[in-house]
Amino acid sequence: MRRCALLAFFALGYAGYLLLGALVISAVERPYESRLRAELRELKAAFLESSPCLPEAALERFLGVVLSANRHGVALLHNASAAPSNWDFASAFFFCSTLITTVGYGYTTPLSDAGKAFCIFYALLGVPFTMLLLTATVQRLIGALTSGPLEYLALKWGYTRRSLSCGHLLLLAAVVLVAFFLVPAAIFSTLEDKWSYLDAFYFCFISLCTVGLGDYVPGEQPGQPLRSLYKISVTVYLLLGLLAMLLLLQTFHKAAELHGLSDLVLLPQDPPHEEDHERILEGQEPPAEPAESAPVQPPLSAGGQPNYASISR
Repeated sequence: MRRCALLAFFALGYAGYLLLGALVISAVERPYESRLRAELRELKAAFLESSPCLPEAALERFLGVVLSANRHGVALLHNASAAPSNWDFASAFFFCSTLITTVGYGYTTPLSDAGKAFCIFYALLGVPFTMLLLTATVQRLIGALTSGPLEYLALKWGYTRRSLSCGHLLLLAAVVLVAFFLVPAAIFSTLEDKWSYLDAFYFCFISLCTVGLGDYVPGEQPGQPLRSLYKISVTVYLLLGLLAMLLLLQTFHKAAELHGLSDLVLLPQDPPHEEDHERILEGQEPPAEPAESAPVQPPLSAGGQPNYASISR
């Protein structure tokens, strides 16, 4: 009953968090959107005024087609993209990696029905396979980077794992922050001419949280040197970054278990039977079924000697 009440409280808090986020982002972004709409209307009116032979309906149709193509990553502007095609090998490799890792920027999307159908079946197998690979890898890293250091420090310094878990979690979070956010953001802001450091950090965070809004995609600026190598390198960065984020989440979960935070909401797991637990620890095999009882020998007569008639055949 207590866990259900806490879960209901967390659900209400989550709903409030969503409402707060909606209010804040609306208050921040709505004025900027209004100014941008006003600027576009002024540009459109000035263009129609300078081109009296062009009907407004024809301009609307033209802009609609251009914007629809731009949503699929096809731009009409001169030197709008770093490559003549969005489906060369490097771009396709980057697209497949964002598809099966559920990052999904949405900047480049399939245009044909065959491509859409392929994406469905490809993701149907690729997403579980990726999750399995990442989970299996993190399970092996947990022993070397989480459980192992805690056990070593507990034996060396005499502290409990519970007291060491918070410091270890903060240290791991600092390493992940530097190695997969601060340093890559500096690299991206250097390689991408139009990205500020905040833009690059925003891209790293949105990507490694598998949100993938698609407003910033690396390697799409005109004249990008070594674009194919750059795209493949970003794919490797995404995979390693997802591993680091999953490792950090698993470490946080273990720290929460050590401090009893998980028991507040999660249901208790059914403990194994005591006999099975002892058998697993001792490495014993389960007892064998009793064999069929041997035939009972007939009793010897008092004072008599054994003879062949008393032996069971």
